[in-house]
Amino acid sequence: EAAMELPPSHYPASRAAALATGYACYRRGSPGRGLALRAVRRARRQDIDDAGRKYHLELVLEDVLDKDSTVNCTAEVLYHLDNKKIAPDVQFTIEGELKNTDEADNIFYNRIKTLEKELVAENIPDSHGNVSPEMEPIHLLAWVASGYVIWQNSKENTKFQLAQIKRVKQVKRSDEYLEFDYLILLHEMVSQEIIPWQMRVLWHPQHGVQVTQDSRQPKQASE
Repeated sequence: EAAMELPPSHYPASRAAALATGYACYRRGSPGRGLALRAVRRARRQDIDDAGRKYHLELVLEDVLDKDSTVNCTAEVLYHLDNKKIAPDVQFTIEGELKNTDEADNIFYNRIKTLEKELVAENIPDSHGNVSPEMEPIHLLAWVASGYVIWQNSKENTKFQLAQIKRVKQVKRSDEYLEFDYLILLHEMVSQEIIPWQMRVLWHPQHGVQVTQDSRQPKQASE
């Protein structure tokens, strides 16, 4: 059937936009660049027989570190019918150039590679919402990786966002990749639930971010 216009401020539009942003961030982000949703310009919704519900979106995304740096993005999100236990299909196109982060990424990569001991940290941001400059790439890497978890676990009636890194531990590797074991807190904005989630993240400047395993944790894991 034909697509129906939604008010851009409408909850269903903002939920689909949050998912599309998380997915785009996972695909295009790095320790030097995270993407966040600045605005929903336009949203349309379409019921597709035997498949599910599709959202057509026009978004404005901003750089997490540089809020003045924005790009336009068009995206399509297909939420499958409830009986299909698969992640939504997301496709996106970014118009214009994202800021080049090669230098920032390489500085971070070399800094971690030359550490005497594996990096360990907790509570990022801290209780005042602050992230120290040396932890910013670790925070952005979690922001990007959480986009994968958000994509895999979103439904039409959910809206996830990374709230905090509870713990992060670097994992020793013999190859050129960096690996981190994160325990994050995801904020589900619809139910207001805070969900601990574990994720194992691989990164290399040339190969992007991969989440190799992730699992929802029991509530007390974060205490």
